[in-house]
Amino acid sequence: MAIQDIYPTALRLLGRPVLVVGGGPVATRRAKGLLDAGARVTVVAPAASAGLEELADAGLLAWEQRPYRTSDVDGVWFVQTATGDSAVDSRVSADAEAQRVWCVNASDHEASAAWTPAVAVVDDVQIAVNAGGDPRRAMALRDAVATALETGDLPLRRRRASAGSVALVGGGPGDTGLITVRGRRLLGQADVVVADRLGPRELLKELAPDVRVIEVGKTPGHHPVPQAEINRILVDEALAGHRVVRLKGGDPYVLGRGGEEAEYCRQHGVEVEVVSGVTSAISVPAAAGIPVTHRGLAKGFSVVTGHEELSEVPARADHTIVLLMGVGQLRESAAALAGAGLPQDTPVGIVENGYLPNQRVTIGTLGSIADRAEATGVANPAVIVIGDVVRVSPFAPSHFKTADYSTTTPNQPRTTPSPQTSRTTRVLTT
Repeated sequence: MAIQDIYPTALRLLGRPVLVVGGGPVATRRAKGLLDAGARVTVVAPAASAGLEELADAGLLAWEQRPYRTSDVDGVWFVQTATGDSAVDSRVSADAEAQRVWCVNASDHEASAAWTPAVAVVDDVQIAVNAGGDPRRAMALRDAVATALETGDLPLRRRRASAGSVALVGGGPGDTGLITVRGRRLLGQADVVVADRLGPRELLKELAPDVRVIEVGKTPGHHPVPQAEINRILVDEALAGHRVVRLKGGDPYVLGRGGEEAEYCRQHGVEVEVVSGVTSAISVPAAAGIPVTHRGLAKGFSVVTGHEELSEVPARADHTIVLLMGVGQLRESAAALAGAGLPQDTPVGIVENGYLPNQRVTIGTLGSIADRAEATGVANPAVIVIGDVVRVSPFAPSHFKTADYSTTTPNQPRTTPSPQTSRTTRVLTT
């Protein structure tokens, strides 16, 4: 049977009687698929698998425990034969042909009047693949297409009008490889993208030409699009029937105003989904080999955005403090922590443009970091890490790496994370 002889279609079998001849593993899989399609399934087989017996006992299908009869084809809409006996399968196929009933012959795909494709479902899209009657080849192709849809490499975007929705997608710290699979898929389905200044901006270039991108990016102290206006944009676009993605850097619920946006959408009757992202508070320090917790150094950490909140966090070198959007207030923050009792020689690391080609790491102490940052022009986006965990970084100076924080047993060398060798990282220390 050549590919030109095939007319691809889909059967709607809801409530219609179908016949499965055979009781083995193939018949079991086909019966389950037909049940999923809503068909009224009758299985004819002298013996049946445990799975088929369970379905029959539950009343989900009828099992006739006997050999096949020609009359079994009468009145059915579709036949699947999978007895494992080519002679029986051929007889069933011939009887179905005489009755003008479509039949899948599992024993002989060349003689079969119909083929069962390899099927996958992604959202509301069903993928069905035929591959010249080769089921393993069809399954491999199906899986590849499904993966491409899942990851957003193939478009899932609807082209007909549908109910609008909003997805708050955390894009991670900026590297396009750090967005989640779910987030990437939703971005590929979007009609409108409301984008931050940070996050995986390169992905915007891959959007279809008719996808609208609304820029609402903020910088410290400069909010050209106020939060109330961003909320309104999300709701208005969704109520217009658009699938809206609010693409954010990091995670929507970690100092990202995502909670406010989700609440506003729900208050206005708009369906909203929140897709967590890789927060920069943890991932950007990791890009410089700095863990926010480390056995023997720190058991906990706090994430804050400025020196006002520092009075609420433990001022100890063994409790990591992560400052986001804190470059402009670095001197005040350092003074506040010193005043709360944090030693001046506490290590501090600043990671600018984490995971991007121009990533830069500056390492100093609580007493020197403000002067060092000003001298070298440290600027946002940057994550500031304060605490003994900075000692673990492979970029830390040798005098930071004292023996009292080793996490290995005696006589074993301590290992540290490898730096991002694929990126240009300049290390500045004091």
